[in-house]
Amino acid sequence: MDTPSAHPHPGQMAAAEHGGHHGTWGIQPLWEQLNPLLPGVSIEVVDRLPSTNGALVDRLRDASRGARESHGRGLRADDLRPTLLVAIDQTQGRGRLGRAWQSSAGASLTFSLALALERADWSGLSLAVGVALAEALDPSGQHIGLKWPNDLWLRQTGEGGPSSPGIGRKLGGILIEAIGLGDHRMAVIGIGLNVQPVHVAEVAASLSEISPLLTPASALAAVMPALARALLRFERDGFAGFEADYAQRDLLRNGPVVTTDPACPRGDAIGVDADGALRVRDAQGQVHRILSGEVSVRPAPAAEPRA
Repeated sequence: MDTPSAHPHPGQMAAAEHGGHHGTWGIQPLWEQLNPLLPGVSIEVVDRLPSTNGALVDRLRDASRGARESHGRGLRADDLRPTLLVAIDQTQGRGRLGRAWQSSAGASLTFSLALALERADWSGLSLAVGVALAEALDPSGQHIGLKWPNDLWLRQTGEGGPSSPGIGRKLGGILIEAIGLGDHRMAVIGIGLNVQPVHVAEVAASLSEISPLLTPASALAAVMPALARALLRFERDGFAGFEADYAQRDLLRNGPVVTTDPACPRGDAIGVDADGALRVRDAQGQVHRILSGEVSVRPAPAAEPRA
């Protein structure tokens, strides 16, 4: 990982940037917005990194190992500090189920946030994060929908209308990992967003289609305060506090889907439960609850008959 050229001093803003060409990221004003929400938050912007999630996970594992081997020293205060890590160029991004996440410097926003979440039940966390990002980038709800459990899609207007379930192109993804650190559980929340067109194998969307002047830096400034507030809300209320908002952007709802769950390979998605589980009704009318885990769900091709 590239090392930031500026280091925070104790008691001062815990933020680090590279040289002057990173001034456009506006770290100081962003920190001033985030620090009241996430006290002591550290912000780092680096030139190049294989994976922001991977880097933060490695740090937390090192901290946990150090605490165990310190003969009673325990955790340091900095070990639990909320940390926002941004990579201008992420070279080995990854998504759910081990899939690769392709990005491009200058066109993509790739970052991860590590923080302690004391709430015991994290059910629906990726859905709540998706709601926060979508509302920050598209307050009207006309353009950005959510595909269970961790994708943002640009809605496709046209014959089916902007709210046709399952119709659109992938805009971004969310990857959440949990790391134990002493008596605490740290969430590492990774976000990848296509800000400008990105050339990838699949047909992808970009935020430029709804906000042509958006840059990775301005997208970060738009989503991070909203994400911080949403995480505080999630810690207090769980997914129940986001359930209604998620339903408004649920692209799978009332549409045919295919899944990798052997008990329900296809059916009609009928929304999510209060714990974020996807509900799918099969051809026999039985409703199955699908938890994110290792199950993949996608809209059924239009040519296939509904279950």
